[in-house]
Amino acid sequence: MESRRTSLISDKGSAGNFEAMCESASRRALQYEVQMKDLESTLAQDLSNARAIDTILSEVIQGLRSTHRRSHNALTSTIPQTVHSLGDDLAALNELGDDLPNVGRQTRDIRNIYDRGRDKAKDLVASLEWLNTPIPLRLRAIIFTRDAPVDARWKALIRFLFALVFLACIWITWITLRGAIRAHRQRLVWGERLMS
Repeated sequence: MESRRTSLISDKGSAGNFEAMCESASRRALQYEVQMKDLESTLAQDLSNARAIDTILSEVIQGLRSTHRRSHNALTSTIPQTVHSLGDDLAALNELGDDLPNVGRQTRDIRNIYDRGRDKAKDLVASLEWLNTPIPLRLRAIIFTRDAPVDARWKALIRFLFALVFLACIWITWITLRGAIRAHRQRLVWGERLMS
């Protein structure tokens, strides 16, 4: 009986043990299930992130390929054309640089010719103004000023003639005044009989 009792107790103990083991396994299974759900949600989020990263990476790779194509096209076509164009421009600049002293010299020559032409035009205008001046004003300018546009010999001749005429006028005026004074002193009649 006692062996039965111990077997019942041991059955009870083993049933309790079994229950505890089942309960423990159930708890562990529940924990595993929770962990699996957490892992599943983490995996779903990581998968979503991986897909987004994959999409971004594919866009970046596509952009890099496009950039690579454009840079390759630029290297093969645009840069050689630009280098050729720059070479032509540099050659043209060198030619212009060689021609620049000649152009500068020609510009100076043109400026000198222009200045001489302007001076000549001023002289011609002054000559025309002089020729359009009435003769009495011209004679006055020649006799009494230094800036008359006449040769020095002409100035000397006209001044000499003026001095002769002036002296002759003074001499005639002197003779006339002496005669008038003498006629006045001698009470001579003026009119029909003038003194000779």
